[in-house]
Amino acid sequence: MSQERRERPDGADGASDPPHQQTRWYAGGQYEPLLSEKRSETVAVESSLPDDLTRDELTLPAPAEPEVARHYTRLSQMNFGIESGSIPLGSCTMKYNPKFTEDVAAHPGNRVHPLRADADKQGILHLLYDLQETLATIGGMDAVTLQPPAGAAGEFTGIQVAKAYHDANGDDRNEVIVPESAHGTNFASAAMAGYDVVELPSNEAGRVEVDALEAAVSDDTALLMLTNPNTLGLFERSIEEIAEIVHDAGGLLYYDGANLNSLLGKARPGDMGFDIMHFNLHKTFATPHGGGGPGQGPIGVGADLAPFLPTPQVRETDDGYETYAPEHSIGRVHEFMGNWLVLVKAYAYILRHGDEGLENVSETAVLNANYLASQIEYEVPYGPFHHEFVASANADAGDVAKSMLDYGVHPPTTKWPEIVDEALMTEPTETESKARLDDLAAAFNAVAEMDADDLTETPRTTTARRIDQASAARNPRLSWHALE
Repeated sequence: MSQERRERPDGADGASDPPHQQTRWYAGGQYEPLLSEKRSETVAVESSLPDDLTRDELTLPAPAEPEVARHYTRLSQMNFGIESGSIPLGSCTMKYNPKFTEDVAAHPGNRVHPLRADADKQGILHLLYDLQETLATIGGMDAVTLQPPAGAAGEFTGIQVAKAYHDANGDDRNEVIVPESAHGTNFASAAMAGYDVVELPSNEAGRVEVDALEAAVSDDTALLMLTNPNTLGLFERSIEEIAEIVHDAGGLLYYDGANLNSLLGKARPGDMGFDIMHFNLHKTFATPHGGGGPGQGPIGVGADLAPFLPTPQVRETDDGYETYAPEHSIGRVHEFMGNWLVLVKAYAYILRHGDEGLENVSETAVLNANYLASQIEYEVPYGPFHHEFVASANADAGDVAKSMLDYGVHPPTTKWPEIVDEALMTEPTETESKARLDDLAAAFNAVAEMDADDLTETPRTTTARRIDQASAARNPRLSWHALE
């Protein structure tokens, strides 16, 4: 990275700074490592490996412990996380993760090597079995696998299970139907599994166009992938009719669980006619997500598909609990039982809330979304909605999002779904207080009053200003050496 001085927000050029301060970062500038953070040393490499596989020396970072601590603290101050404020990215929302789950995950009893025999890890298998059964009850499913390591991985696993099911029945089906407002991972997961994707238009109310669905289904239909409520926060009121149309064509109905947090204790995908679903443990059950990862995306299935689930599964026996391979299993999709401690955190979260608490989670999530939508000046074209809403910006949605950063809040998802012009997709979740929702509304409204020309000059107070996003994606800096 260049050593040249960066312009200060106050207009000073830093020319009079002492030498050791000329490489520091400024708000509105760009990250520059302190000189102490750039110290390195070259060390000799000794190895018994062949010479053509080794180096004679290696250059390593060599700051002292205080510099290391200051480096990471400074980076944390430059980033926005869930403990900095709310992150209302519609459908990909992060919500606050209660810290008691970290204490539970840190319990010494969880430190069991996965290769130990089933008889030596009965407590862990008991927990996994209980979580499987609890998630099955919440989703209205007959069986659950805990293995997939993320929501998108759960989608892909669910599609593979559906494919194995159709193959076993001698059905050669090559199409997956996906609504135009569906999550992008739905299209990607179906294509990765080798299916042709049929895009389904929405009707004027923002829901599935039933007539278009009837025209789209055929003997080639393997799945319809759907989330309910959908990405506009709208409940698919014709869901039973939708399920009947798909099933009559011999297809299966897949539930994208990204929005399940709006239904806890109120409705179950299995009761709506869904055959397969995935659970996003990070959003529904408050396990770490994104930069705080890793994730976990269990899937649930109906009884006819249970024999095709990944291995291993856990079942109860007269002597306790054991792992086993379902009869027609698609095989492993992750090592051992997935990200074990994420499952522990979800289990603790569910037990702490209980039935009444989980129902309150959904009630509060819906209340918060509707309250926030009522307080902002932007148009919200569709409703009534549930856990999230999509507003329409009166300017470029990307500019609106960047401007909101100057108000100390994380902006919503922008420009998607495309059914809404300049979309601002917003989901505050149940973890935000009314005061925080008022702060979010104030940021929305302050930006709504800005001139379009002013919007293009924002953000002004963040560490990085307007970055070249295309170059950043194409030429990522993945090594500390790039800081030199």
